[in-house]
Amino acid sequence: MKYSIVIPCYNSGKTISKVVLLTMQEMKGKEVEFILVNDASPDGGATFQALSELAAAYKNVMVIDLAKNAGQHNAVMAGLNYAQGDYIIAMDDDMQTHPSQIHKLLEEIEQGWDIVYAYYPRKKHSWYRNLGSAVNFWTVRKLIGKPKDLKTSSFWVIRKFVRDYVIQYQNPYAYLQGLFLRTTQKITCIPVEHFEREEGKSNYNLKALIRLWSNVLGFSVVPLRMAIWLGICFSLIGIAGAFGVFAKKIIFQASVAGWTSLMIAICFFSGIMLLFMGLIGEYVGRMFLADNRQPQYVVRRTLGQRTGNLELQYEASRTLMQRTGNLQPQYEVSQALIQRNEEKKIGNWEKKNIEKAGEKEINGIGSRSVSGSADQTGKEHGDRNFGGERPGELSGVCLRG
Repeated sequence: MKYSIVIPCYNSGKTISKVVLLTMQEMKGKEVEFILVNDASPDGGATFQALSELAAAYKNVMVIDLAKNAGQHNAVMAGLNYAQGDYIIAMDDDMQTHPSQIHKLLEEIEQGWDIVYAYYPRKKHSWYRNLGSAVNFWTVRKLIGKPKDLKTSSFWVIRKFVRDYVIQYQNPYAYLQGLFLRTTQKITCIPVEHFEREEGKSNYNLKALIRLWSNVLGFSVVPLRMAIWLGICFSLIGIAGAFGVFAKKIIFQASVAGWTSLMIAICFFSGIMLLFMGLIGEYVGRMFLADNRQPQYVVRRTLGQRTGNLELQYEASRTLMQRTGNLQPQYEVSQALIQRNEEKKIGNWEKKNIEKAGEKEINGIGSRSVSGSADQTGKEHGDRNFGGERPGELSGVCLRG
């Protein structure tokens, strides 16, 4: 059984090594690979350097370096496309989704579930992040029909067939929760401990949270249906108001003054109309971008011994050696480089020998004299044959008589 651990990395140069090493200890005795996705971290290359050192030191670590920031969900999608495990685990790079909790997810999925989410009874986020999570939980439940008792997070494990289906989604606005919910019904969640963030602060501000939440629009038409129902309700209110004004005019013979109320009503309903026009425009715009094949992510390069990018690994292993004094990573990568170069030399040598042998064979054939005396085969067929050919065989070289 093989396990793939996908970790999107953003400004995590100081924490990602600890995350990987602790996870290796937790997964000891299991076949595991790490897919580390650098989401164009704006930290001067510190995150990529840390990832390169890990790829140089460990054969089961693969690094995907994205050319531009794609967002957390798209970065995870990039990792899923490279994952080869029977179970795929996603976790964060900041130690809040702690490696010590992985065994709980694995134990639960062995009970026959297809997807297992971890959730936190007590979150260690800021107040506005917790408020945003509560709003997201309620709206997503209404918009895409998420079960009421299903609590989710960025810490989960899925089976390979779920991954195989999810990576077929090519839209640039990936929303993993929506993709999972439309893949299988066998989804559950378990409580785990939420740890404190070890370095820095959350990279999610209010704008980023709203942008992430908006991706749910690609998996629901409820907002458009809301526009229909609100339009019907306001139309009925308008009709009722018109009847009320008309009745007051007939019964009380009084003119209805109300320029202010009229302006308020116009502004209110104009705002509602513009809101839903913008919502429809958002749907149309996303359809246009998807049809225009805007990519989910762009991979600049990959590192890891199964990618064959050994030269970059060698440079990273030298840096790791200088920091730690550990010669083993550099030795392993250099040995792999030597082996690959030897294979290239052997391949070139065999190619040259084959070419030389072909040239010798052609020259040998050309130097032979064309037999003017007809042998037994020549008498029978009236052909000119080369010495050494057996009767009935065709010559590979034809000479004009």
